[in-house]
Amino acid sequence: MKNILMASNNQNKVKEIEKLLAGLNCKVVNLKAFPTLELPPEDGVTFTENAKIKAVAGAKATGLITIADDSGLEVDFLDGEPGVYSARFAGPQHNDADNNAKLVRLMQKSPADKRQARFVAAMVIAAPAGETYESPGTCEGEIILEPRGNAGFGYDPYFYIPQLGKTMAELTMEEKNRISHRAKALQGILPVLKKLLE
Repeated sequence: MKNILMASNNQNKVKEIEKLLAGLNCKVVNLKAFPTLELPPEDGVTFTENAKIKAVAGAKATGLITIADDSGLEVDFLDGEPGVYSARFAGPQHNDADNNAKLVRLMQKSPADKRQARFVAAMVIAAPAGETYESPGTCEGEIILEPRGNAGFGYDPYFYIPQLGKTMAELTMEEKNRISHRAKALQGILPVLKKLLE
């Protein structure tokens, strides 16, 4: 069984990826297994660029097939913000509560029919030999101003999916892994990962 590095410190993301890769002949390890490994700054202007920075650095440093994602929220009323700045929307010393408070504050004046949004993910696999493979994924929804649900993380309690009648934070892990942006991005790259694991 091969180890695969998930180049992330976000344990929620690592858990999602572990679930999505269950059944493959691999074990997902995260950055905690490499305490001295410091990833370079995510200074790309797109989700794909940021994911590639992490994946390539992880593969080079560890010699493992490395998966990285960069993902975030794009809100139409905010002209696509927070976008690649989703994790630090409220500033560098942010947390999820601060980011959500800023989102709700900015959305207060939005008409109910102008709250369309999407979660966007870019998934990149980097092989130790240097080649990279990428795949995008999106999940459409809308922003609500009162949080609902206790599952998930980040903006999930404010991201409502009309066809399910639930927010992302009200979904089980199994439901989320069927429709989420990250799941779709990973599905697009699974054939490559299976080949690399052979």
